[in-house]
Amino acid sequence: MGVAMVWRPELRVSVDVGCHRHSVAVGLTNGELLEEFDIDHRPEGFADFFSRIERHQRRYPGPVAVAMEGYNGHARPLDTLVRERQWRLLNINSLKLARFKQVFPAAAKTDRIDARRGLELMQLGEHMPRARDALQEVQAAPAENLELKRLTRRRRALVDEKSRVLSRLQDDLQAVCPGLLEITTDVENLWFLHLLAHGEDITKLARLHEKTLLGIPAIGKKFAAIIRHWQPRALFSHEVAYAGPMIVADTRRVLDLRDQIKALEGRGEALAATSQLARRIDTIPGFALVCSSELAGEIGTLDRFAGEASLALYLGMANLDHSSGQHQGAKAPRHVNSRAKAAMMTGVDRHRKQVPASQRYYEKKRLEGKTHNQAIRALGRHLCRVIYQMLKQDRDYEIREP
Repeated sequence: MGVAMVWRPELRVSVDVGCHRHSVAVGLTNGELLEEFDIDHRPEGFADFFSRIERHQRRYPGPVAVAMEGYNGHARPLDTLVRERQWRLLNINSLKLARFKQVFPAAAKTDRIDARRGLELMQLGEHMPRARDALQEVQAAPAENLELKRLTRRRRALVDEKSRVLSRLQDDLQAVCPGLLEITTDVENLWFLHLLAHGEDITKLARLHEKTLLGIPAIGKKFAAIIRHWQPRALFSHEVAYAGPMIVADTRRVLDLRDQIKALEGRGEALAATSQLARRIDTIPGFALVCSSELAGEIGTLDRFAGEASLALYLGMANLDHSSGQHQGAKAPRHVNSRAKAAMMTGVDRHRKQVPASQRYYEKKRLEGKTHNQAIRALGRHLCRVIYQMLKQDRDYEIREP
């Protein structure tokens, strides 16, 4: 006689994520709603969340699946705590959830109703591909790639901040002491930044002796001579009394940001050496450490993607079909990882300058009437296929000349 199979329903949990509070709906595979409650985004709220689910789990022993919108956003650290319990974690695609709500509108709009919609998606996903596409199971990524993601995002934020401060610094220098700005070809030159940060009063820069100038970091005899040539004709506007301290403060902020960025790049380089994704992507000419680290961090694991087309969409290198009747066209996808796309565009542009075959492909697309960015994306689409196969087969990039 055969052994009778015991049906164990999956306990399903849907979380409508908020900034300070989350709405939770708990149900079963058959659609039965067991409980609805709210939790605070605090340790006490997380403890209440897990105690309630574990109480239901004792009654309905079996697997647990948790779906939440905003994975890696306000859901942190709840999503991490869910994964630590080895429960399935599903990310609800916010764009596809909005389309689902349009097709199946609710009677009202509340957080609890939205939490229930997550349970409906999980149930309908077994029968409707459209509903199933709105739920993506979160795959575990290597720890080094998760850390690379945080490091590279932090570095990118600091680089953007440095660009904004430098732009403001240049505008203030142009208004307060344009002659001083003219002695350098680049306001970010290290010797020039150290000169501006030397004292609290920038008007005193016009009276510094050569010996003092040579004692400032990064200033040697060549730059000291340039500064000494400027000093007799130094001119400061009436704004220097209150704008001067701002210039000094911005200069010191730029120097501090440079140090922080350099430290992050050092940590990222050591970490990238332990990441299989980063090492493989780094073998592609032009991608280098920064782009390969950013891509490894944003991709996380190749298991997330059904195929190379899915990877290309995620990296912003492919368009979606947008044809109707006799009209044949395409449109840019709205759900793209903008950080990964920026890294990919930079890497591909550098790559085509180093690989003749890629440069010829780029030029071919330009002759077809494509813009620079369109030609880069076309080449990037091809490289997505290459990257996917490299990572699948655990192989380095190879240049094969005809």
